[in-house]
Amino acid sequence: MANQAYRIEFDSMGEVRVPADALYGAQTQRAIANFAISGLRFPRSFLRALGMIKGAAAAVNLDLGLLESEMAAAIQRAAKEVEDGIHDADFPLDIFQTGSGTSTNMNANEVIANLATSRLGRKVHPNDHVNMCQSSNDVIPAGIHISACVEVRGNLIPALAHLRETIDRKAAQLDHVVKTGRTHLMDALPIRMSQELSGWSSQLARSEEGLDSTLPRLHELALGGTAIGTGLNAHSEFGARVAAKLAATTGLPFVKGRNYFALMASQDSAVELSGQLKTVATALMKIANDLRWMNSGPQAGLAEIALADLQPGSSIMPGKVNPVIPEAVTMVCAQVMGNDVTIMLGGQAGNFQLNVMLPVIAYNLLQSVTLLARAASVLADKAIADFAVNQARTADLVDRNPIMVTALNPVTGYEMGAKIAKRAYAEGRKVKDVAAEMTELTSAELDRLLNPRAMTEGGIFK
Repeated sequence: MANQAYRIEFDSMGEVRVPADALYGAQTQRAIANFAISGLRFPRSFLRALGMIKGAAAAVNLDLGLLESEMAAAIQRAAKEVEDGIHDADFPLDIFQTGSGTSTNMNANEVIANLATSRLGRKVHPNDHVNMCQSSNDVIPAGIHISACVEVRGNLIPALAHLRETIDRKAAQLDHVVKTGRTHLMDALPIRMSQELSGWSSQLARSEEGLDSTLPRLHELALGGTAIGTGLNAHSEFGARVAAKLAATTGLPFVKGRNYFALMASQDSAVELSGQLKTVATALMKIANDLRWMNSGPQAGLAEIALADLQPGSSIMPGKVNPVIPEAVTMVCAQVMGNDVTIMLGGQAGNFQLNVMLPVIAYNLLQSVTLLARAASVLADKAIADFAVNQARTADLVDRNPIMVTALNPVTGYEMGAKIAKRAYAEGRKVKDVAAEMTELTSAELDRLLNPRAMTEGGIFK
């Protein structure tokens, strides 16, 4: 605005006008002017990680005798405020910026330096002091790893566990319900609803295992590698010590990276994690779509279950209610799958010693984690926990299912079974009644062989 007050800041390129009340400085202001692209900002989880890194770095530099105590304390206090989100309004930069994320690293350095300067009463330099033993090229990759680990461990895995436990409870409640199984969307053998739900639960359990298996690669941090991985301008102990402090802060086993060159030139661990997130999305998509099919109706669909009525479903059709939660979840899954493509393309942009798509990788990776965690919780609490089963409908469909004849195959043979099934379907009759007319099996034998519950417990050869 024309009447806004400004101050003059300087960087290596000269002077820059910065809003008078802004905590950031010249380099951030240049980036604001250069990257007015999307309006998308780094998420809170990433800014939290930046605050953690800057605070841990100051503590280590104090321990190493590189910073004096009062300055280190002022930097740590300011970094903690960044970690806690107090100054998020002073992190305005677009994620579509320089591929190293240098603008955002300097944004953090400038905010922390200005806060520390104000409190200390003497100059704290964003590069010389806040960024000591660091560069954007190791800070931003480390921020990706730290924020992703914290969010996956703290939010996504618990949300998946909650969804799995909700499914398991529902399965236990519905173990008595036998329904028609389906393959190719066509009638197949009977299955207990508890068995169907157990498949969902197992998918989620494997997804959790996949996430767990990937996290150790993300525990390795690039801090200490500085510009290209050689460690120039960092104390030889800096990387290991700052990783140890971050481990103590988060409770996660962060360590110095085994090879800085790999951690800075590639984002393979982020790509791997995104693949695991895509697997989670695939599982949630399957569960959500099964719920939509089972809920379809109430007259012309499967109508096996009734999801809770949450809101009117149409602006023109009175009384219509839609499966809004599963639909929302499928959209989340589609977004995560799209994010995975972006992360994969970003991951291949490691040109020589530096990946140059770090901001977009960070944004998409963390968005995927957040979306999946929230979607899993909503799916558990608003769809699975309280759906009702139309037991009369499921029992009738089982009774009229001509595929029940499969259980007669070991006795009558496949060819006779096919004839029974076709006639039962054509005449709209139960398989048992048709089989009684076409075979010499007794009523007791047919009752035993065509018991729907027994069919869900394995074959006749035991």
